[in-house]
Amino acid sequence: MEPFIHGIILAFGLILPLGVQNLFVFTQGALQSSLWQVMPAVVTAGLCDTLLIMAAVLGVSLVILSFAWMKMTLLGVGFVFLAYMGWVSWQSKLDSTQAVGGSGMPPAKQIMFAASVSLLNPHAILDTIGVIGTSSLNYTGSSKVVFTTACIVVSWLWFFALAFAGRTIGSLDASGRVLGLMGKISAVFIWGAAVYLGYGMVGGL
Repeated sequence: MEPFIHGIILAFGLILPLGVQNLFVFTQGALQSSLWQVMPAVVTAGLCDTLLIMAAVLGVSLVILSFAWMKMTLLGVGFVFLAYMGWVSWQSKLDSTQAVGGSGMPPAKQIMFAASVSLLNPHAILDTIGVIGTSSLNYTGSSKVVFTTACIVVSWLWFFALAFAGRTIGSLDASGRVLGLMGKISAVFIWGAAVYLGYGMVGGL
């Protein structure tokens, strides 16, 4: 029971803070016409988090980031993607005559964006390694499996909850003004993450 509770607490501590990934899933939930249509973003984010958690627990991600050229490549690609996504988010507009539902991204674009904000974010990867990867060293065998499972379950439940909350707010915001403001806020956070990656690239040169 202790590994399970420990995993839940750590996972919530990592995933609850407002970030690019959370904002993206929430916004898509608000913009889509049904909860079912935001599932590509939810499933992709969940799978990416599962991959990161497994990599952290197994020590794979730490080995990958030990190569300077690989880390710099990850930073560079992440910077470009986040800069572009911030621009897309800032440009998104909804007027009072446009229905909110159905104005979100198509499935393929949801998958691409969700994967990029999940996997092309060295800050999130390092957090996963530092918190979940390091904490997993306290467990072995079945206890480590329980700990890892708890982290993964919390991640998936959180993304479903974000999509549901977004869809609820989207259905109440017929004018689209709240969602328009959220798009601008999301863009600022995304560009902030891009600046952080750019700073990391300059510092690594």
